[in-house]
Amino acid sequence: MKIKYIRVSTIEQNTIRQEKNSKGFDKVYIDKVSGSISFFVRKEALKLVDEINNGNIKEIHINSIDRLGRNILDILTVLDFFNKKSINLFIENIGMYSLIDNKENLAFKMITSVLGNVAEMERNLMLERQKQGIEIAKLNGIYQGRKKETTISNEDLLKKYSKVVKELKKGESLRRAAAIGKCSLGTAQKIKKILNQEEYDCIRNSDQFSNEGN
Repeated sequence: MKIKYIRVSTIEQNTIRQEKNSKGFDKVYIDKVSGSISFFVRKEALKLVDEINNGNIKEIHINSIDRLGRNILDILTVLDFFNKKSINLFIENIGMYSLIDNKENLAFKMITSVLGNVAEMERNLMLERQKQGIEIAKLNGIYQGRKKETTISNEDLLKKYSKVVKELKKGESLRRAAAIGKCSLGTAQKIKKILNQEEYDCIRNSDQFSNEGN
């Protein structure tokens, strides 16, 4: 199959620009998630990986290299996975394939390494500008920080993010649970803390009951 993979950073962003030629593909996978989230824990990317492992995909198209990630290590890890699975990746904005006659395209490898570093640098600069903007706002007395969220009980939090609870109980990582449950890493960490406390309380109560029986 010939696949198109699309990623935008937020749910509000539209994918029209990246979908302009989507009719020429067997399937289109769309993730609405930050590029800082590893490709291998994204909801739609995981479906794509399953198709690859089942031998159903031979060619993947993306708009630009930063659709795979904003971290050079993550990008190179995905590219290496594709190469090992003999997947021919086409990057539209540079018009290059990763394989030529089923052999690694060395020019592609060199260019994507440079572009991957640029993508990471752009993200770091964006975060630095954001930090500087906050500091300037604080100095001017106009920064109020994030709005305080309405207090929610632990029980309601676990119900609200039941998918995160399910993944954590399965032993999945915090990042994967957060990606699947569509919440922040901080929220996943809070849920993990609640689950750990519940498990501790359960064990402690069990020990107390056992001691009373003796």
